[in-house]
Amino acid sequence: MTPSRKNIAILGAGLLGRLLAVELANAGCRVSVYDKSTPQSPQSAAFVAAAMLAPLAESISTEASVVRMGYYSLKRWPQILKCLEEDVLFQQNGSIIVWHHQDNSSALHFKNQLKKATAFLPPTHLSQNINKDELLQLEPQLSRQFEEGIFLPKEGQLDNRELLDALLHKGTQLGVQYHWQHVVELDQFPGNEFAHVIDCRGLGSKSDDNQLRGVRGEVIRIHAPEVELSRPIRLIHPKYPIYIAPKRNHVYVIGATEIESEDDSPMSVRSALELLSAAYTIHSGFAEARILELSAQCRPSFKNNLPKILHHKDLRFIHVNGLYRHGFLIAPAIVDRLLNLLFENRSPLANDLDIEIEDASYEHIY
Repeated sequence: MTPSRKNIAILGAGLLGRLLAVELANAGCRVSVYDKSTPQSPQSAAFVAAAMLAPLAESISTEASVVRMGYYSLKRWPQILKCLEEDVLFQQNGSIIVWHHQDNSSALHFKNQLKKATAFLPPTHLSQNINKDELLQLEPQLSRQFEEGIFLPKEGQLDNRELLDALLHKGTQLGVQYHWQHVVELDQFPGNEFAHVIDCRGLGSKSDDNQLRGVRGEVIRIHAPEVELSRPIRLIHPKYPIYIAPKRNHVYVIGATEIESEDDSPMSVRSALELLSAAYTIHSGFAEARILELSAQCRPSFKNNLPKILHHKDLRFIHVNGLYRHGFLIAPAIVDRLLNLLFENRSPLANDLDIEIEDASYEHIY
């Protein structure tokens, strides 16, 4: 069946669901999206995320396949954003890693890990050790207590909320039918109304896949008029790397915590104090910032923290999940690989990515 003749249902209107809906509608499909939340999706992992596009920084703690997907997606994001009606913040000015003097041993360990993890990358993508003067040239407002740092070229970020809104608007323009506050399960699609039913519900799919687990993340969003940082900053910390991602109008997203838990209750006082204290050491202007949000959300993950595309042999039911904390980093790669599965090599380069695709039984839903 050609794309223009297909009716396709998407379960879940987070990042994957919205991006996939736009791509499928652009291909001529008739798309229906079902989501249990509202269009704003305030509780989704995508709404809370910092949306950093940092394959090099992530290379020390993830598989090489995720790094390759990240670099592929960094090229795809500008193409995707160009087709949207709204202007979505997108930067690719690199990112910076700093540390305090007492954490020199942790920084040396990080450098050694980074060197090993990026051995397969071209020289233009490798990290650069920079001294204090070079550090302040890149970010003049950084605290002068940092004697050195690491510059990661090619890294980027985008505004997650601007993107989610723009994808929704574009999908609506293309005729995508959105069904909000609509709880659905796979067994509600027994007939042949839809050629494909694609499950992008994240942890909402756990009842259909008991291999999924939640990984909790906590994020603070603040307004800091006295701070001027132009690119994401990561601070090597004794417990975990802390990041600060600048958005428009002096809004900054601060985060770090990664807890093996599906608890999505409000952020703890301990976490808030640690994150804000770390931010203050990076720039004293954060002391006068105003807290806009304290948020916590769980990211859907498999045991190996790698994504999967699971499908029944006739591709009628497809399950896309397990993006872990890499959602914005790898979403275009996942979507393009899925489109190849549906439409015969629509994005040939995506076939070179090592994305796990399994023929799953799904027998219990028939």
